[in-house]
Amino acid sequence: MNPHMKISDIMKSAYEKHIVIPAFNIAYLGMVKPVSDALSECRTIGIIEVSRPDIENFGAESIGAVAQKYREFADLRFTFLHLDHVPVIDENFLPVNWLAMIHEAIEHGFDSVMIDGSRLPFTENVKITKKVVEIAHARNVCVEAELGSVLGHESIPLPPYEEIFEKKIGFTDVEHAKKFVEMTGVDWLSVSVGSIHGAISGAAKNQKKVTARIDIEHLEKLMKATGIPLVLHGGSGIEIDFIRRAIKAGITKINIGTEIRQAYEQGLKIDENVAQEKVKEKVKELIEIYQIQGSADILLK
Repeated sequence: MNPHMKISDIMKSAYEKHIVIPAFNIAYLGMVKPVSDALSECRTIGIIEVSRPDIENFGAESIGAVAQKYREFADLRFTFLHLDHVPVIDENFLPVNWLAMIHEAIEHGFDSVMIDGSRLPFTENVKITKKVVEIAHARNVCVEAELGSVLGHESIPLPPYEEIFEKKIGFTDVEHAKKFVEMTGVDWLSVSVGSIHGAISGAAKNQKKVTARIDIEHLEKLMKATGIPLVLHGGSGIEIDFIRRAIKAGITKINIGTEIRQAYEQGLKIDENVAQEKVKEKVKELIEIYQIQGSADILLK
C-alpha cells in the first residue's frame, strides 16, 4: 500500500476540486517506468493500471509482474496501482474467474480494483459489485464498478459512432446509477456517456481511434444522481474541449490506453529506449492537455 497517502482521500479531493486523475494502462511491462517518471517529473498524481486485455492480448504478462515493476520503478509520492476492468462476462460473452483476479490484486498490494458487471442484468451487477466491495473494503482497497456499456472491446463490429452517440447506445441510465451506488457502496463509477474503447484485437488494434465526444448534459445528471467520483473509460481520442468540460461535470479518473500503447509499439520498432521515451513524451503531453501539471501540490493540501 502507498505509505504517503490513500487513494480514497486523493480521489475525494480530486472530485471536490475538479482535478482529473489520469490512469495509464500498462500494455507492456516496459511502460511502467516511463509513465511513473513522467508523473514524478511533472509532480502529477496518476494511476498505473493493468487490465485483463493488457495481460492476454499484449505484454503485461501478469498482475504480479506489473506489481513487481511498480514496486521497482514507481515514485509512491505520485502514483497508485489499480486493477482495471475485471469483467464478469468478457467481450466474447464468456464467463471470467473474476474473484481470483480480484483476490490476486489485493494480495499484491493494489490500491484499488475494478469489477465490471456491465454485461450482466442490473440486479446481478449489484450483487457481484457488493460482494467485491465487502472483500476489498476489508483490506482498505477501493472499488470501481461499471454501469452502462463503453463499447469497443467486443469481437463483433460496432455500429457507426454517430449512431452510438445519437441513440445513446449503452449510455448509463441516471436512475439506475443512483440506485446502484446506494445499493453497492462502490467508491467510483465508470459511466458510459459517449466514449469508446480502443480495439484490443484484430487489425483495428493498430488503427487510429474514432474521435469521440461526450454528452455533457447526461454526465451532469449522473454526477448529481451519484455524488461519487465518476470514471471515463476509453479516454484516448476524445476531443479535448469535451474532456475539460467532462472534468468540471464529475469525471475524476480518466483511463488512457490506446495512445500510450501505440506510442510504445511504434518506438519498439527502433529499440526499448526509444519506446520508453515515446511513452514518457506522450504522458507529459497528456498532462499538459488535461492541465494537471503539479496536481500533487494541490491535492495533497
